[in-house]
Amino acid sequence: MIDMKNHVVTVSSKYQVVIPQAVRESAQIKPGSKMMMVNYGGIIRLLPVLPPQAYRGIMRGMDTTILDDPERF
Repeated sequence: MIDMKNHVVTVSSKYQVVIPQAVRESAQIKPGSKMMMVNYGGIIRLLPVLPPQAYRGIMRGMDTTILDDPERF
């Protein structure tokens, strides 16, 4: 686990930030990596944009059974 109190960043006048080295290494972020910024109610998350092949099989084992409910119709 990364100690977050040691990873305070400053937003530059061009609205840029530097991702601290320990965070880059633990998240395996490389130069040229595509990232998505998402705002969840004031909390900003930086998420990797992965190629479609990375998502292959993520739903394996998921229960897709839908029970018939007579009150649905």
